[in-house]
Amino acid sequence: KHSCGYPLRPGMDWIDLFVGSEGTLGVVTEAELQLLPAPVAVLGGVIFFANDADALNAVNDWRTSATPRMIEYFDRPSLELLRGRFPEVPSAAAAALLVEQELESEDDRETSRWLARIERAQALVDDSWFGMSNADRERFRLFRHALPELVNETLRRNGCLKMGSDCAVPVERNREMLDFYRARLDEKFRGRYAIFGHIGDAHLHVNILPAKEQSAEAAEILLDFARKAVELGGSVSAEHGLGKRKAHL
Repeated sequence: KHSCGYPLRPGMDWIDLFVGSEGTLGVVTEAELQLLPAPVAVLGGVIFFANDADALNAVNDWRTSATPRMIEYFDRPSLELLRGRFPEVPSAAAAALLVEQELESEDDRETSRWLARIERAQALVDDSWFGMSNADRERFRLFRHALPELVNETLRRNGCLKMGSDCAVPVERNREMLDFYRARLDEKFRGRYAIFGHIGDAHLHVNILPAKEQSAEAAEILLDFARKAVELGGSVSAEHGLGKRKAHL
């Protein structure tokens, strides 16, 4: 995932050069779309874990043993923020994964396979949330999107601009990048950050929640994260692009 300039590489598809160029190479005047049929059913769930290691092991397992169309991650500080709006978040949870799996029918055998995967992952099965209805999936969607809202509310109260990363790395460096995030953040901002997002793509968003006088330190750590992502073969911006505030990247 890369959206911060021209991703030049040998033998690349010219479409990949054009996408993400932000209009600097031309404009789209006509597009032909191929539509996919809507899935018959979708199994969704927010799976809670007692520790971070089990959640990361589950990501590695589910990427190969299943075909989820989404795996989203929430760390412990993220869950602590969310408890204000969702008190039903279990107190024992230290991490969570939001997953969605397309099914061929509502009684697809894949549902029972997912239960086996979740039990094998040592998740908090009885405390986790599952569902297949539109109402269930909307509940999970609201849970996911409440988090950036809560982050922004916290920053406004602190009088700070948004201090967030958009780095992505190759999936095999996923855990290494997350460990780097955690080690650096715990040095200066323990209890004042939240990490969440697209862990299935090794693309997590780090959001620092500094006091106003810590803004310069937060900006320097975000620069360290960008350097580390490049060192691991990743991108300094996977989806948001750069803009004026990140032009130096």
